[in-house]
Amino acid sequence: MNGKPVRQNSILIVDDEIVVRDSLSKWFKQDGYRVDSAEDAAHALKKMSCGPWDIILLDIKMPGMSGLELQKHLHEIDSASTIIMITAFASVESAVQALKEGAFDYVTKPVDPDHLSHLVQKAIQHKKLADENAQLRQHITEITRGEDIVGNSPQMKKVIELAKTVAQTDTTAMIRGESGSGKEIIARAIHANSARRYFPIIAVNCGAVPETLLESELFGHEKGAFTGAQFRRKGKFEMADGGTIFLDEIGTISVKMQVQLLRVIETKQFTRVGGNEVIASDFRIICATNHDLEAAVKAGTFREDLYYRLNVFTIFIPPLRERKADIPLLARHFLTRYTISMNKPVKDISPDAMDMLVRYDWPGNVRELENVIERAMVLAAPPSIRPDDLPFQLIPKHHAPADESIDAVEKAHIEHVLAKYGWNITHSAHVLDIDRVTLYNKIARYGLVKP
Repeated sequence: MNGKPVRQNSILIVDDEIVVRDSLSKWFKQDGYRVDSAEDAAHALKKMSCGPWDIILLDIKMPGMSGLELQKHLHEIDSASTIIMITAFASVESAVQALKEGAFDYVTKPVDPDHLSHLVQKAIQHKKLADENAQLRQHITEITRGEDIVGNSPQMKKVIELAKTVAQTDTTAMIRGESGSGKEIIARAIHANSARRYFPIIAVNCGAVPETLLESELFGHEKGAFTGAQFRRKGKFEMADGGTIFLDEIGTISVKMQVQLLRVIETKQFTRVGGNEVIASDFRIICATNHDLEAAVKAGTFREDLYYRLNVFTIFIPPLRERKADIPLLARHFLTRYTISMNKPVKDISPDAMDMLVRYDWPGNVRELENVIERAMVLAAPPSIRPDDLPFQLIPKHHAPADESIDAVEKAHIEHVLAKYGWNITHSAHVLDIDRVTLYNKIARYGLVKP
């Protein structure tokens, strides 16, 4: 045989004829393969424990269990093995049956060494590509599913459950929620858990694209379609073929664009701006909005038929202020992210700082929380984020009591300092510029109690 040596691959030869086993073993060992052989099904099944075997050369006609029956058992033991059948001319029909059962190919006796060598190399290359493809798919899955939906509150558990449910279908999904609540993350999670995950998810922020350009953005344009159109350009719907298109801020599009969008959803076809060619695209739509679309339908600014086309399966994301139990999880999630990206050893958030994060109302939702943690990471000194690292609007104002006497003001100030430093007497006394005994006396005098 004259094939190129592939020393890292292994071959198991299963044939009841000793001449065939010895000849094939000698040929493939010379080519640098790891080779073993078995005279029947029973021995072959034992040899499988010495595997895994990249290639199994399997004779169809053998005493006892036939090669066809053995093929099924071998696939059950190791589905990654590639089987090449060996057959006499009279049993080619059986070899074809073996192909239907998953064999890679077959050769006829007497075996041509050069032909078999070429076939084995082809099978190994095919197996290598299949393995790489499987690894790539797994890698893609890990990447796409790496976008964490962080949340342990009952509200977010419900959102996650709905997202997983709709991901198994091709149903159009609408995600509702305030700005910054995480609508795009949910959309990407739906795509990542769907059968379309190996194709792209194309996101379009409809509110950020001027109306005059949105048509070209969505449907593409031909060269010369308008001033500045120097080249043909694919639109987002065309790019999303096989995958998902995510239309964010869907409530902002004009009535004219609503008509075009409705037609595209119904037909899965469109033409580029300035073109005549009808383009088909197999896409799934996920849209998002923080607008009151029902009010827009009543006002006549959003088409009712489009609304019903888009509002098939709705997921509402609660604002962060309504799921405060998720704030510590999210805050530490962002802390970990920026600890890595900034290479800064800030490993935690102090109890006082976390308390401020939880008590704040977060009008900007998760996006605002992430921005706050990023800013705090810039200012923070290791090992943790402290209250002074947070933006001033998060820090509660320290108001003087209605009683403006010196004692009342002093009591309020001491209480504030003690709370700020977690009732650490030594640290609080140092900040107040008094000794610990004096501080204990004032705590007793004003009846202050540690919470």
